[in-house]
Amino acid sequence: MFATCRRAVSRNAYSLSLGLAALALGGAAMTPASVSASVSAPVAGSAAPAQAVAWPWPQPSDIAYLPGYLDLQAAPSGAWRDSRLEVTLPRAGTYALDLDVRSRLSGLTPVNSFIVARLWNVTDGTSVPDSERLLNQIIDLGGTGGRLIGQNTTVPISERITVKEPTTIRLQARRDNTAGASNTAGIISDLQGRTSFRYVRIS
Repeated sequence: MFATCRRAVSRNAYSLSLGLAALALGGAAMTPASVSASVSAPVAGSAAPAQAVAWPWPQPSDIAYLPGYLDLQAAPSGAWRDSRLEVTLPRAGTYALDLDVRSRLSGLTPVNSFIVARLWNVTDGTSVPDSERLLNQIIDLGGTGGRLIGQNTTVPISERITVKEPTTIRLQARRDNTAGASNTAGIISDLQGRTSFRYVRIS
């Protein structure tokens, strides 16, 4: 117990002597930065101190929202439609893309109808590989005919893309009828749920 007390007193005395020495050198209290610099300074014959981690500058990022409603019912079954939701990746690099896509689909039984979305590289004129997602499906091929069924859904799309120049990426969608037909199909963004598109450069 006495040994523990002596160590505590020694530490306190050492801390006090450091504080008095700092005041004696100029009368100004040492800032955290100056303390860090003093502690980090290597002592002759000792190992070099660990280097501080250098944080990178913030990378380009942004988020956009679908302005209004994309009506898929107005297009033939199986036809891709451009939405007005797109982002422009500002420079070369690798980007993480994240979307939340809300859809609405309904039809009269018997029916089997679904909505698919994908990302379209406007700059290259090609689809982003593996970006297709099934957003919504209604299916009822039995029971009473002429019954209305439908639903709203929100589905994420997460992809990674590497570009060599500023590149625009757009959300596209289509509806498909394999039995019967939908009577409402579209991509929505309103107060009940937004359709959004976010990107961040990761390298």
